[in-house]
Amino acid sequence: MVIDAIVRRAHGWAREASLGAKRRAQLPPGDMGWPVVGAMWAFLWAFKSGNPNSFIGSFIRRYGRTGMYRAFMFSSPTILVTTPDACKRVLMDDENFVEGWPKATVELIGRKSFLTVHHEEHRRLRKLTAAPINGFDALSMYLGFIDRTVAESLRRWSDAGEIEFLTEMRRMTFRIIVQIFLTAADDETMLALERSYTDLNHGVRAMAINLPGFAFHKAFKARKKLVSVLQGLLNKRRVEWAKGLSRSSTDMMDRLIEAEDEHGRRLDDEEIVDILVMYLNAGHESSAHVSMWATIFLQENPEIFAKAKAEQEEIIQSIPKTQKGINLRDFRKMEYLSQVIDETLRFVNISFVSFREAAKDVFVNDYLIPKGWKVQLWSRSVHMDPEVYPDPKKFNPSRWENYSARAGTFLPFGLGTRLCPGNDLAKLEISVFLHHFLLGYKLTRTNPCCRIRYLPHPRPVDNCLAKITRVCD
Repeated sequence: MVIDAIVRRAHGWAREASLGAKRRAQLPPGDMGWPVVGAMWAFLWAFKSGNPNSFIGSFIRRYGRTGMYRAFMFSSPTILVTTPDACKRVLMDDENFVEGWPKATVELIGRKSFLTVHHEEHRRLRKLTAAPINGFDALSMYLGFIDRTVAESLRRWSDAGEIEFLTEMRRMTFRIIVQIFLTAADDETMLALERSYTDLNHGVRAMAINLPGFAFHKAFKARKKLVSVLQGLLNKRRVEWAKGLSRSSTDMMDRLIEAEDEHGRRLDDEEIVDILVMYLNAGHESSAHVSMWATIFLQENPEIFAKAKAEQEEIIQSIPKTQKGINLRDFRKMEYLSQVIDETLRFVNISFVSFREAAKDVFVNDYLIPKGWKVQLWSRSVHMDPEVYPDPKKFNPSRWENYSARAGTFLPFGLGTRLCPGNDLAKLEISVFLHHFLLGYKLTRTNPCCRIRYLPHPRPVDNCLAKITRVCD
């Protein structure tokens, strides 16, 4: 214990000495832990032991409910922010805070993706890609393929017997996102992309140790393969454009190639590839996990299931006989289903933390965040705060009825100018899946009490081994 205290104090002094006595006294409570690892061991232990809330809980136990704590995370001095008001302040303040993702995330997702570029470039990229991703015409075009793919997948799963539900969901959502972004991708390309993404995803929140045996090393090799495949497709597409060859349909890659800002500037190859890497990763991982958990919660709560199903039946009955499938107007009628999805996002916390960096010395809640220090916004702590969400460990979609979350209290897609640009597409995809499931299927889990693994995303360790049963046509 004495050695531990000495080492921690020495490490803290080394990291904070340059601030001077006055500025050090203005820091939030906390400590830097041991050199190199800091609080990473405690973080990994909490999440891998099945009790992720214990990580922030340990700071609360030692230092009280101050809402902000200092630590050493991902090789950097870091301020942990755990309350709605403080999260809102940081996320909405583009002047004092810039993106601050860990080195592993930046290297794997890409230096020119939305995650890493600074304000002006982020604004430009967001403007260029807004219509191709979330625009009305784009969503209308994507909806038909999503609808057909979900219906076909559920039929196939119901005939297959026992399946790994999450694995199949990931394959389905990956197929959807690849079709949206790369219409012409063949099965071989699809398989190569999926394998690379699986390996890449496991390294996104790892320490950036590029040595054999570490998650980042395997993930970094996967990124190289991924970039090679995407660059090859992009080269082929640019040749087609140069020759004036027309295509039967326009996908996301086409839209990114032709996107042009008010100054006539277009996206370069690295920007296009990194944007695709970011969206292909987030677009299928998050949607698959949220869809799986929402399905589980619906099946475990018969009253919620019945209410959600009744809404979908009412929507189906209102569709004209001449209309094939659902459209965006029908999607926007799914009010209760939207509440189910929001509650799933709050309850599960697929993205439990986001990252910023202080561009200058700034005070938040009377605590100093020094220039250059990283800031972690712990949305998990916000979403499970009983003062914000009464009885937070209860799955209760009705809490969202006639309720508009105060800024900073609901953060699954972020906040402010960095709000996830694909949130509308993700919610559309999840809604269409749940629409079909509610109307015609049920889920029976093989191991309903299966242990949960929390990194990189919360999931049952058996990937939700289950049977999908068709109950009606």
